[in-house]
Amino acid sequence: MKNLFGALMVGYGVNCIVPRLGEIARAVLIGRWEGLSRSSMFGAIIVERIIDMIFSGLAVIVSLMIWNDDLGKNFPWLTSAIYILMLGMGGVILFLYMIIKFKENFYGTIVRLIGNFSENLAHKTAYIFSMLTQGFGSLKGTKNYLLTLLLSVIIILLYVTTSYIGFFTLGMENIKPVNFAMGWVLMSISTIGVIIPTPGATGSYHTFAKSVLVMLFGFSEVVSLSYAFLTHVISYFSSIFAGSFFFLTLNKQHENLLKVLKTEVDEL
Repeated sequence: MKNLFGALMVGYGVNCIVPRLGEIARAVLIGRWEGLSRSSMFGAIIVERIIDMIFSGLAVIVSLMIWNDDLGKNFPWLTSAIYILMLGMGGVILFLYMIIKFKENFYGTIVRLIGNFSENLAHKTAYIFSMLTQGFGSLKGTKNYLLTLLLSVIIILLYVTTSYIGFFTLGMENIKPVNFAMGWVLMSISTIGVIIPTPGATGSYHTFAKSVLVMLFGFSEVVSLSYAFLTHVISYFSSIFAGSFFFLTLNKQHENLLKVLKTEVDEL
């Protein structure tokens, strides 16, 4: 647990500097600290990110139900995006089902089709499929499916709670009433800004959070930007400090991490 949590925090810290490189750092560290294969670690993290995306999409859909009229009026692009998101989620779920249910046949068909156009791309696709199938090894069994569902819901609720607590850091409850539903809407919409690959979601998170607070909840721009700035700073520097701490304490035997990461990126 210490190694898993440490690698996660290092990954968050690296993402604050270089977007998405933290996922590679995390996989490399877990593999080295736990003596596990690189492919299985990358596969598990890819599967984890797919599950994160699905539940983030579901959170946005729930927001539409909570704030339907205002969301549709102030964010006209959101309704269309939700339909596209639902189609995408359906496609991803079907893709994952095919991998799990018909692994060999589905894998062989896809790689063979791609091989007709590019042999090099077919080899890369085969490697990605190998990582995914190894990553799905952690989800085998009804118990693990239910546990994944439960933990994903808990994670979303924790994210909402942090957004809700953020209202009280600036005394925004004294300006107008706040509630947990507002925290849910703010979290789900601002997550779109977090997904955009900027260092530590800088700028993109602020834009989405401010838009929700001003256009939906009626707070002033000054208060809204202050909320976005304060919550981001707390998250940003907490990730960097925690990542640095765990990297220094758990990775003494692997001081040449940057060289290792460069090799991993080149190979991918």
